[in-house]
Amino acid sequence: MTRSCGLGLLLVLVLPVVSASRPGAVVRLNKAVLSYVSEIGRAPLQQALRVTVPYFLDRNGEVIQPSRIQILSVSVPHLRLKLIAGLGVHLAAEANFTFQVFRAPEPLELMLPVVLLADARVAQGSIGTPVVSISACLSLFGDAILFDGSNSTAPALLVPVQKHIKAVLRDKVCLSISNLVQDLNVHLGTLVGLNPVGPESQIRYSMINAPNITNDYISLDINAVLFLLGKPIVLPGDATPFRLPEHVGRDGAMATVGLSLDLFDSAFLLLQKAGSLNLDITGQLKSDDNPLNTSMLGQHIPEVARQFPEPMPVVLKVRLSATPTATLHADTATLRLQPFVEVLAVASNSAFQSLFSLDLAVNLTLKFSVSKVKLQGNTTVLGDIQHTVAASNVGFIDTNQMHMLMGSLFEKPLLDHLNALLGIGVALPNILNLHYASPEVFVYEGYVVISSRLFFQR
Repeated sequence: MTRSCGLGLLLVLVLPVVSASRPGAVVRLNKAVLSYVSEIGRAPLQQALRVTVPYFLDRNGEVIQPSRIQILSVSVPHLRLKLIAGLGVHLAAEANFTFQVFRAPEPLELMLPVVLLADARVAQGSIGTPVVSISACLSLFGDAILFDGSNSTAPALLVPVQKHIKAVLRDKVCLSISNLVQDLNVHLGTLVGLNPVGPESQIRYSMINAPNITNDYISLDINAVLFLLGKPIVLPGDATPFRLPEHVGRDGAMATVGLSLDLFDSAFLLLQKAGSLNLDITGQLKSDDNPLNTSMLGQHIPEVARQFPEPMPVVLKVRLSATPTATLHADTATLRLQPFVEVLAVASNSAFQSLFSLDLAVNLTLKFSVSKVKLQGNTTVLGDIQHTVAASNVGFIDTNQMHMLMGSLFEKPLLDHLNALLGIGVALPNILNLHYASPEVFVYEGYVVISSRLFFQR
């Protein structure tokens, strides 16, 4: 399995998923990744090429003498990958095989140079993963070179030994490359599954259609489905296919990942349905940084002071009354929340007593970042918090006084809660041990783009 990871890195930045067309993402593996894949793919290719060579039958007069042949080492000094439009990836490698022929009176050592050429087709599998297959493979052999110190019979033996080795390698080399690709497909198959978002929620990715392959990139249309308690989150309205424009993000990036607004809407709808955006803001009687008590409220609302002559703790129960709305404009991402806030006080018998309730509207800025394989968020309040009194059990409430009060009591706990939640992050399309390196996040009209290098951790 480890062998396949190096050569497979170009093709495996994707998780499997369902077959709808929304919400959408696009993963683009640019040709800039080829050099990195070539570098880390050399070792697994060298290992795969260490095949078994059967005995060489040396006819010496009337006697047939079997000689064991062992591959001592395989070095691949040059490995080059190139994208082929409409097909996949072309591999060209130069390999040097070092053999030892165990023959009396002393072993024979020789080096055989081989040029390997192969085309790998990239298609869509039945379970929504990329499937790679070798469509063409060719091995071109150079002349074997004897190492110094070989005995006098070596030149005469070299021709039949070389012929024997070439006949064996001609089939086995291409079979080894094909097996390496099959290991990769097994590795891709293990990606089928759910990635946790929260305690009861998951996200799942899959290819929607066959990859679009050009001379510059492999582009994969990805569907992301979010689940809550095993049920998919479905956005209202008709599905709108997401198309990632050309030339977005950072020039020279190995990977370009486009995330549609639908994906963000689904994520926030899931958070609302899961109740993750709800919170209770509680106060203590002797708390300077969170003065939520009836004594403080009584300074602004006389009826509260009358009903609670002794200070009692106050609780703000924050519940969302509408689905959060994300907006993506050029270089700007915002989030609008409409919480319903019920203000309750703890009475002398420890029961909660509703004082009043508010309808709020909060606009927030959204900043995105990527850590390894997760997209994370951070928010700040944008402008003033809008509020109206929904109901009151304590008479008239001065909205101007309440504006200042809610700003100091509500804003910080809300931001702390949101940023802790968004800081957990949501898994991006990825495979095991593959991380986004030095990622940059760009916000465009209606979608977000992540431009990144890739780092494979063995």
